[in-house]
Parts: sequence; C-alpha cells; structure tokens
Amino acid sequence: MRDLIVAGFILATLPTCFRRPFIGLLVFTLLAYMRLQDLTWGWARYERWSFYVAVVTAAGFLLGSGQRRFMLPDMRCWIMVLLVVLVGLSLVTSRFFQPSDLGTFTEFCKIIAVALFTTGVVRNREYLRILVYVIALSFGFFGVKNGLAFILSGFRMEIIQGPGGMLTDRNDFSLALCMGMPLLLHLGLSEKRKILRRGLLLSIPLMVLTILSCHSRGAFLAMGAMALAIAWRSRNRIGGFALIALFGAAAWMAAPPTYKERLSTISQYQTEGSARGRIEAWKVAGNMITSKPLLGVGYNKFQQEYPSYDPARGVEADGNPKAEGTRVAHNSYLQIWAECGTPAFLLYMLLIVLTFRDLALVRREAQRRYHSSWILSYANMFEAGMVAFVVGAVFLNRAQFDLFYHFVAIVVVFGRIARQAMAEEPLRASAAGERGALVAVREPGFGPTRAKDGFERDPRHGGFGRRPAPGVA
Repeated sequence: MRDLIVAGFILATLPTCFRRPFIGLLVFTLLAYMRLQDLTWGWARYERWSFYVAVVTAAGFLLGSGQRRFMLPDMRCWIMVLLVVLVGLSLVTSRFFQPSDLGTFTEFCKIIAVALFTTGVVRNREYLRILVYVIALSFGFFGVKNGLAFILSGFRMEIIQGPGGMLTDRNDFSLALCMGMPLLLHLGLSEKRKILRRGLLLSIPLMVLTILSCHSRGAFLAMGAMALAIAWRSRNRIGGFALIALFGAAAWMAAPPTYKERLSTISQYQTEGSARGRIEAWKVAGNMITSKPLLGVGYNKFQQEYPSYDPARGVEADGNPKAEGTRVAHNSYLQIWAECGTPAFLLYMLLIVLTFRDLALVRREAQRRYHSSWILSYANMFEAGMVAFVVGAVFLNRAQFDLFYHFVAIVVVFGRIARQAMAEEPLRASAAGERGALVAVREPGFGPTRAKDGFERDPRHGGFGRRPAPGVA
C-alpha cells in the first residue's frame, strides 16, 4: 500500500512539475531530503523517482514560455561551475581512473546542477519560504520520528542510521539535522498559526534526541556551534546562552551512558582508536597535497591512493604498497584538497567565505534600515546552518554534501530577494525623515501598529527569532 501511495503521489505531480519548474524543484527536494521512496517496503523503493522528476522538470523548463534563466549571474554560481571542471580534471588525470568512475562524477554534477537551478527558479520571498518549509519539514519528520522512538525505547535505542541516499551514513544524517534545525526554529518563531508554531518548536528537542542517538561526535560539535551562533544573534544573548546551558544539561541527562562514553573520547584523541585514525588520515592527506598540489590524486580516489602516501604501511614483494588499512579523509577540507588539488580547495573555501560575507552584508544593511525584519531572521537562520556545516565538515568526509551546495544557492537567492526588498524601501520612507523607518499602517483586526514588512518596529525585537507583527507569518 505504501508503494502505491508514494508512486501515485509522485506520478500525480509530474504534469505540474512540467508546467511549473519550481514545483519540480520542491518535489525533487522532498525526495532528496525526506526520502519518500525509502519509507516504502517494496518495488517503489528502488525506482529512480528523482531522475524522473528531474527529467520532466528540465523538459518543462526548456520548453516553457517566458523568460527563464538556469542560474543567477552570481560569483558563487560561477565558482560551483568551475569546481565541476576542476573535479572532472582531477578525476580523468588520476592514475586509477576508470570509465566507471564517471558515475560518481555525474552525481557531483547533479548536485551542482540542482543548486544552480535553485538560483534560477526561486524568484521571490514566497518561493523562498516554501522551499525553506520543504527542507525544514523533511528533516523535522525524521527528527520527530526517531526522537519519539528514542524516548519510547527508554533512551536505550541502538545507534540509528539515515534513511538513504546522501543521508544513509549516520554522520551525514545527523549533520543534515543540525543544518535543518535553525530552519525549523525560524519557521516556528515566525509562524502565526498556534498549532503549527507549537508543533514546529516541539520538534526541535526531538531532533536533538535523534542527533544524540546517531552517536556522531562531529554532529555533537556542529550542534553546539550552531546553538551558540543562534544565541549570539538572539535579542537577549544572556538569556539565549542560559537557555542553551539548561537545554544542554537536560539533553545530557537523557543521553544513554554509551553516548556519554563516546563523547568523552573527544579529549582522548591521542589514544582513542577512531580519533587517532582521523589524525593519521589527515597526515596522509597532507602527504597527498604535498606530492600533487595542482590536481590532487583524483576525485574519490583518496582510499585507493592511501597506501602509497602512508609511510607507516609496508610494501609487497613486487614493490607495490600494501592495500590494507586504508581510511577516508575524515575532513571535507582536506578531502577536496588532497583529491582535487589546491585550486579546487581555494574555490571551495572561497565559496564558504563569500556565503558568510553575503549574509553579513545583508544583515548590516537590514540593521541600518529596520529595528527588526524578516531579512534579519533569515540571515541569522542561514548563518547558523552554515556554522553547523563548517564545524561538522572538520570531522566528516563530505566535500560533496548535497545540502551544503543547496544552502549556498539558497543564500544567493536570499541575498538577491532581500536587496530588492530593501531597494524598494525608500519609496515607502516616512515623511518625518527618520532614517530607515517604514510607513506604519494600522489594519483593522490586527491590533497594534505595524510596518508594511509585517514586523513591529520595536528596538527590543531584534536579532534571531524577532517577533512578527500579529497576523503576519
């Protein structure tokens, strides 16, 4: 029955995906992050639903009428295009290249293509909010589902794995939940419907329990960094940090003993096996970077080349290095540097820097104009999600993480929409000449005076999670 429901839903959306590419993007996003197909038990689990949606959406985009563009002419978009070129060059020039490797490269191209397509079809604030809702609720679903299971098991549930696709590995799954948590928090604080707002906010503690049940130390650090970023941008920093401390203490009490023992090994990196293995992998990555700084050892070739660059490994009788004991890079930055070379690494870091810089510039301009605004809330929300990834990527081998590139694309779109909204502000400027003030209007049935952007002009409501005006989402 589940197979028929999921298949029927996806097939029913295909005509709309053809007519409206934005709907196709939403359905593709739902399949990528909520993994509807992995909730089935039969034939529907193995169908290439994402491929079908992508083909239909692309056909509708190319054949549709009106002015359409595939991507915005933003520097970050061109950096992603250039990254595809450099990754491809690193692959074809590697000594272990085989035609079958083109499959993994195609997956990376698909990730970048979806990110670029997002910048082209998300054109206004309404589209942006809907996309954020789809991503947040996709991760919220698994957070609530597994969090409740964790509670019902008496906080003794076995280590959980992700649903599938990019979320199969528990480390990737928990990192994605860390990045999705600020989205849920933003939606919960800005939602005007009480039932939905309470549901969104109540899902956050359950997501924390799900992350704990993954037993990922990298995700634990990413979640801590994300929480600190939210508290720092809140309107009451002292209260924010105090709430984090209280919530963290409660989560620690609920965590099973095995998880506490695992976290305690973070400080024992010199003796604990997994942490020591990471350090050894980082040293090997350094050897690869030194030996092949331009194009690296080849995309997705770290493990194959590992024995050749590990001085602790012996050699066979024929002089070739032994192949046992290989590891992944356990670090996204060293992974792309060792596999794809210094130019690719610099572009990757530039992508991160430009994303944070754009958020800072938009926030600064919004703070100059408004006491509070949806723009400030969105900027702080995306920043917290990016902080989670930047910290988690230090310990995870995910330079090709889908959600990271999608986040970058969404920030590109957000920057354009926010600047357009602020550019229109002088047309509504107050005749009193107050810099940055908006014309206050009173609408029947909505109580206090509010600004046209939907947020109360009150200096007490600044930073992450500012209060929207009554009756405005």
